[in-house]
Amino acid sequence: MPALLIYFLFVVYPILSAFTYSLYDWKGIARGEFVGLGNFIKLFTVEPFNKMFWNAFGHNVIYFIVEMIVQNGIAFALAYIIYRKIRGSEFLKIAYFMPRLLSVIIVGFMWKLILNPNFGALNTLLAKIGLESWARPWLGDPDTALLSIILVNSWFGVGFGVLIFLAGLQSIPEEVVEAARLDGASGPRLLLRIILPMCMPAITIMTVLTFIQAFEAFELVYAMQGSKGEPYYSTDTMAVYFYRLAFGGSGGADSTSIGLGSALAVVLFFIVASISALSLYFMRKREVQH
Repeated sequence: MPALLIYFLFVVYPILSAFTYSLYDWKGIARGEFVGLGNFIKLFTVEPFNKMFWNAFGHNVIYFIVEMIVQNGIAFALAYIIYRKIRGSEFLKIAYFMPRLLSVIIVGFMWKLILNPNFGALNTLLAKIGLESWARPWLGDPDTALLSIILVNSWFGVGFGVLIFLAGLQSIPEEVVEAARLDGASGPRLLLRIILPMCMPAITIMTVLTFIQAFEAFELVYAMQGSKGEPYYSTDTMAVYFYRLAFGGSGGADSTSIGLGSALAVVLFFIVASISALSLYFMRKREVQH
């Protein structure tokens, strides 16, 4: 009961509050008249709200795709290397997870310094090794700002992925792997035909967690670029846009718009909840029982 009360107070109640707030007009922090679905209609049909929503949504999709390829791809490769019991694998498990122990704000501030165009370590290193032409204002260029943040997030999250994938690999019965080897399976064939199918529970978990994290991306974006999605809204995400609408007094609203912000929060909740549930359902059907 105590755990249930805490969960209701800090999770269920805020969700229900957002539903309620989205149905009203707001004058600052004072609730106005009931407008029904007016805030949702405004969010999707009135400029600049609709353009900013789809711009932020597109960035969340890119966030998810790049993280799936880079973060989870590297995490699975590292987990497989450790699974093969190479020398020092216990140390590697700790080393890969170390970034995860840092605060997201600290990570964002640290990488903002590293990517600084004037004195940042990355551009300095590129100049030292003769690749000065590659140096650029990573967070100041609309073409590289979002990708830079996603790659930093992937660096931050790869250790967690290693642990999840390693747990999945270690749950595979050794006798199944040995039987496959006796039947002639080895190398890539063993990985694709035996290891990956039997590791699907871990892959399912990481896919859903990556999707949720990508569509709720806020802390790192805020730490590195603030709440305005700079430069030119090229790093805007739906969570950042929600913050700006509900509390920032910008992003297309003349002043703080709690109603519009709540409507966006409700839309984001339904996107994350529905797609996560569907992903779990379809990916669970592909899992191999062992």
